[in-house]
Amino acid sequence: MTDKTPAQATGAAQPQLIWDDSNIQTHYANVCNVMGTREEVALLFGAHQAWQQDPKEVRVKLSNRIVMNPYAAKRLLSLLEIAIKEYETRYGELKL
Repeated sequence: MTDKTPAQATGAAQPQLIWDDSNIQTHYANVCNVMGTREEVALLFGAHQAWQQDPKEVRVKLSNRIVMNPYAAKRLLSLLEIAIKEYETRYGELKL
């Protein structure tokens, strides 16, 4: 007996996934915040330049907002967990 996905069992062809990065932009972030409602999760990304040891105020310049439904957010969580485990296996534990 062979293990088949439902698409393979019915003879349906799997679609080919193509990552089109022709319009991709790269932004650096050292700060992330998460907000959410029942219908969506919003990730806010930005950067701060608090180089002082004990600043009285830290200003974070937000640059990007990613809004997704909770299902996509949970898939992102799973992918990030895998990525961090691989990183720590290679380079050592990240301590917060």
